Amino acid sequence: MNYPIEDSILVQDYISGDEKALEVLINRHNQRITSFIYSKVMDRDIAEDIFQDTFIKVIKTLKKGTYSEEGKFLPWVMRIAHNLIIDHFRKNKRMPRFEGNEEFNIFSVLGDDKLNAEKQLIKDQIDSDLSKLIEELPDDQKEVLVMRIYRDMSFKEISENTGVSINTALGRMRYALINLRKIIERHNIVLTSS
Repeated sequence: MNYPIEDSILVQDYISGDEKALEVLINRHNQRITSFIYSKVMDRDIAEDIFQDTFIKVIKTLKKGTYSEEGKFLPWVMRIAHNLIIDHFRKNKRMPRFEGNEEFNIFSVLGDDKLNAEKQLIKDQIDSDLSKLIEELPDDQKEVLVMRIYRDMSFKEISENTGVSINTALGRMRYALINLRKIIERHNIVLTSS
């Protein structure tokens, strides 16, 4: 091939039965998608697994004929990868600890590593409770909150990874914290380890 074929054409070619079209798409975006996944999980084997799962999902969606984002192939694949990354952390309960600061004081308890054994158990329970509460948030708010708190991403990075404006990301974070506080009050959970 002497000239690049647009993603949208390659997608249509693959849907029409040209298996090599998908190979071109994978080779074209492999580096970017793999780097994105690795930057989040920091483990090459896990990144490779998530990359494979991402394209299994891509293939299933394309074969089912439910793909409807013509011309926006890469952002769509990145969203699939991103969701699988969140699923991975959720399943493995390996969310990195957030170092608390005044911006998100309800999380500050998670940042104190000078705890005795008893307090550590309480801290772990709070961490577990908080993860469950986060699950109750709307998906768009949960996504931004997880990226900001647990992945320590800037709002610029969140904007780039989710395909929304920085203002939208900020708004979602704000509503996520407001809603999380309401959920915490509703469940009568006290976020303190003292």
